[in-house]
Amino acid sequence: MSAATQKSWLIQGLVLAGALTGALAVGAIFILLAKSNPITAYGVMLSGPFASSFGFSETLVRCTPLLLVGLGIIVSFRTGILNIGGEGQMLMGAVTAAAIALQFPDLPTVLLLPAVLISGAAAGGLWGALAGWLKAWLAVNEILSTVMLNQIAAQLYLFFIRIFLIDPQEVALGTGVPQTALIPHALWLERIIPGTRLHTGFLLAVLLAVLVYIFLWRTTVGYRMRAVGAGPDAAHYAGIKVEWYLVLAMLLGGAFAGLAGAIEVVGVHHRALEDISAGYGFSGIVAALFGRLHPLGIIPASVLFGALILGADMMQRAINIPAAMVLVIQGLVILFIVSADLILRKPELLRKVSNVFAKKDDKEEECSG
Repeated sequence: MSAATQKSWLIQGLVLAGALTGALAVGAIFILLAKSNPITAYGVMLSGPFASSFGFSETLVRCTPLLLVGLGIIVSFRTGILNIGGEGQMLMGAVTAAAIALQFPDLPTVLLLPAVLISGAAAGGLWGALAGWLKAWLAVNEILSTVMLNQIAAQLYLFFIRIFLIDPQEVALGTGVPQTALIPHALWLERIIPGTRLHTGFLLAVLLAVLVYIFLWRTTVGYRMRAVGAGPDAAHYAGIKVEWYLVLAMLLGGAFAGLAGAIEVVGVHHRALEDISAGYGFSGIVAALFGRLHPLGIIPASVLFGALILGADMMQRAINIPAAMVLVIQGLVILFIVSADLILRKPELLRKVSNVFAKKDDKEEECSG
């Protein structure tokens, strides 16, 4: 790696770290307004997820859907299409996976488990491909279409788990909690650490991150997708069918989000329930941006944001601040990270930051001389 590349990565890391620090600093003001101690709050938030094996395992549990959704975001963003629909794609994957698992409980696990995961990925992929098709052939803004599809998916998801797939026990007892019955125990993913919720889906997510890197940087299709993202007009002039690759990008992006939903069903909750997403569809975007839209960079980024999500929950219980305060802090992190990414994408701003560091180095050399 050249010195210029190392300096560029250092600057990017400093900008992102500064954005995260800025978000927490502003969050401290709100914690003070809630009449709580921000030092105590952040102490719990930042140390809790790593203070015990349970905390670390739960961090990786939260990291898994973030990593999968983020991989889909990377594929679509690298192709030049903004996928904001991870939330809806994840819900469609979750409800489809639960439906298949409950519909064919007598199938051998060796057949049913892959079918459940593939069906979840397919449902998310088709939901994403719809937005890609609208963008490619009807010029519908993908941000608008994916946000609207999120709302449609959320309503469809609730409709299915409240009507067609609702747990028969909920109906018999008259409680009516919107959730499906438990899927067959044979489909539950194995625990990596006994006594925790950390499951083998995490290992699958890491493996897929490596495969996505190989796909995007070592295959012809991946190169063409990145070429479309870098310059669609130039790619079209070179004979690349831009429209097809936009649809493919959204198909793959939705498939990863749908797989995240399916893994939440078979690995964590063992059923489809109302709040299964927990905002992973949006948090995955931030993790992808923090990982600089690189399939390998998103692995530590997802661990970090999984720790922040878990730490925020621990903080809320430890110092008894309003639950809405946790959402405020998470929103600030999203706002600051997205803003930092916009700064990093403007070369003129990066050059200004680089010049500041260069002048600082020159002054230090003059002082030492």
